[in-house]
Amino acid sequence: MKKSLLALAALTAFAGAASAQSSVTLFGIVDLSVNSVKNGSLSQALMSSDALNSNRLGFRGVEDLGGGMRAGFWIEGAMSPDTGGTGQTWQRRSTVSLIGGFGEVRLGRDYTPTFWNHTVFDPFGTNGLGSQLNVMLRQGETSLFGGGAGTTVRANNTIGYFLPAMGGVYGQAMVAAGEGVAGNKYIGGRIGYSGGPVNVAVAYGKTEIVSNRDQVALNIGGSFNFGFMTLMAQWHRYETDVTTTLQREQTNYLLGATVPFGASTLKFSYNKVDSDGSDRDATQFSFGYQYDLSKRTALYATYSSLDNGGSAATGARYTVGQGATLTAGGQKSTGYNVGVRHSF
Repeated sequence: MKKSLLALAALTAFAGAASAQSSVTLFGIVDLSVNSVKNGSLSQALMSSDALNSNRLGFRGVEDLGGGMRAGFWIEGAMSPDTGGTGQTWQRRSTVSLIGGFGEVRLGRDYTPTFWNHTVFDPFGTNGLGSQLNVMLRQGETSLFGGGAGTTVRANNTIGYFLPAMGGVYGQAMVAAGEGVAGNKYIGGRIGYSGGPVNVAVAYGKTEIVSNRDQVALNIGGSFNFGFMTLMAQWHRYETDVTTTLQREQTNYLLGATVPFGASTLKFSYNKVDSDGSDRDATQFSFGYQYDLSKRTALYATYSSLDNGGSAATGARYTVGQGATLTAGGQKSTGYNVGVRHSF
């Protein structure tokens, strides 16, 4: 009996030590809003996902390997709570890592270095009616200029390296194997500094769309926290080989701010896109309000107005969000919403 008790005590102690050295966390976000979007003469009322933060369900974990080294994993998939979704594929992120004093080596599907400046230095975090992505991707296009590069946000089959803590300096590098899939072969990097009220970073990336056709991205973003307000700014340029004989350039500018007071936050942004194609210039102005009921739950409202400029024949076809398709160029796209987000 005593031997059994001693064995049970030893097993319990061992299990406690093992659990102290590793952990797994379930996490997610559920975000839904009621939207009204008007594109030209077409209007639509709808319930929409991802207007404040992207809906997600995920698992992440870490194991202490000893000697200052850890192993980690992160699998995260998108959700569509307005319809219940169509199944989970972990397409947002699925990575495994080794972490130590040398930094982090990460393998799998992950965000590209050139995407981070877009979302970190956007008051709306590249989500919803105010997202700067609204003036990057036109209605009906899944890649810039329809060129076929699939690495604007994420890439498959990546090997990434992240610098360790270096007194405010941060950075990463990434390569992605194409593996026969057009538009996924990528190489890029990002370097930045965050200290006190200042955060600034520059990123570069190159995607091979197909043989002899590339997309090159260069961007810089920064923010300054004045205490009562955080000012944000971005500049980025994409050069895309649409065909082997046609190259197009797109330059985007963003100026924005967040103003916190109590449980509330005001958000402003101005976005402008200049392209060498006369049908692709547009400007967008957005205003948002967020009220935090708790650390996990927030109410929000957004208004955004996007001017496509030009005529019906030459004007751009960007939209502020999900909704009716623009039937002609040069039309104005506006939208507003109210929603709730809960994280867990």
